[in-house]
Amino acid sequence: MAELRELGFRILLDDFGAGYSNIGYLRRMPADIIKLDKSLIGGITKDSGSRIIASSIIRMLKHLDYVVVAEGVEDAVTMELLKKYGCDEAQGFYFSRPLPPAALEAWLNNTSSRE
Repeated sequence: MAELRELGFRILLDDFGAGYSNIGYLRRMPADIIKLDKSLIGGITKDSGSRIIASSIIRMLKHLDYVVVAEGVEDAVTMELLKKYGCDEAQGFYFSRPLPPAALEAWLNNTSSRE
């Protein structure tokens, strides 16, 4: 992976926070982007403990110079909290349900970006 990164590829670590993810691996992994698993952000609108965990992890990853992507964003309140915490990008049903290729083109032409 280090050689791919040296060639200009960006490396993404997916599903961080799910299963047996280990914070210790972060400094040994030549990744540029960390995608937070939806299990880490799913409860941030309802549970203060989830907010503390999500905001702390995002802040830590930003200090380590990673691009942080959250998956599983399903509503505007979650998106606003993630912005507040410094998350760089997000994906989820809040933006769109899965679309077939023809519908994707129409969606891209008719939808303004939610930033």
